[in-house]
Amino acid sequence: MKQKLSRSLFLIPALALLSIFVVYPVVNTIYLSFLSPEGEFVFLSNYADILTRREIVNPRGFARGFAFGALPHNLLWTLIHLPLTVFLGLVLAVILRHVKGKVIIKSVIFLGMVTPMIIAGVLLRFIFDGRAGIVPAVFSIFGVAPRTLTAHPDTALIALILGSVWIWTGFSMVLYSAGLGTIPKELNEAAQIDGATPQRIFFKITIPMLKPITTVVVTMTLLWNLRIFDIVYAATMGGPGGATNVLALQMFFYAFRHLEFNSAAVVATVLMFLAMVAATPMIRSAWRESQ
Repeated sequence: MKQKLSRSLFLIPALALLSIFVVYPVVNTIYLSFLSPEGEFVFLSNYADILTRREIVNPRGFARGFAFGALPHNLLWTLIHLPLTVFLGLVLAVILRHVKGKVIIKSVIFLGMVTPMIIAGVLLRFIFDGRAGIVPAVFSIFGVAPRTLTAHPDTALIALILGSVWIWTGFSMVLYSAGLGTIPKELNEAAQIDGATPQRIFFKITIPMLKPITTVVVTMTLLWNLRIFDIVYAATMGGPGGATNVLALQMFFYAFRHLEFNSAAVVATVLMFLAMVAATPMIRSAWRESQ
């Protein structure tokens, strides 16, 4: 009993810090989201107001083909970015498994992850620049007139999403590379002896064995897509005309530009709820493994 009590005492500093810097801010943010600027309790009125604002969901943007609002932009970012990074990370990990100099190649691909996101946003702005950018230069070879892709509402969001694929693919590639190393060689050798083709081995052995890795990659990518801020802030500041605005950036605008802290708390609470939903598969997987 004394030994258990002494062990529990070591948890007190960690729990105190967790309560001060995590639990209290979260609870206070949720509470603030239910208050009016005057401090009156308005329950869900703030949510009804914020989630119908044009900067959050813009119905007119769907007719124009751009500037849909921060929430649809986050969803579109996820729909494009998530499958691309998972697919590219897995393919690169498999291809580079038996390539000479794979360590150097993987290091180059992983550079996007170790680059600070603010710097990455500035890089994307120059990569898509009509005069100095490499992407418009490549397009000009095929007869497409060069233009700054991040400066036009119809191309700005797609440009940032594809740029973020370059940044995040290194993460999924490294995880899949580690996962491939855990697959017993005997399984592949036995399948080859039975006459299985490389494609069949990939779909019937490799992908199922990498399911835990895929769960982690998908969950972490979803969370990253939800909290995307730095790249957009540095590259376009949500422009042009709100075409690249996202929830985290709009929360920043509410809090530090307009000083609407209740509105910022609503967006923060919505982001937290979406993050909890996104993290559910990984939590369930970890719980099953612990049983």
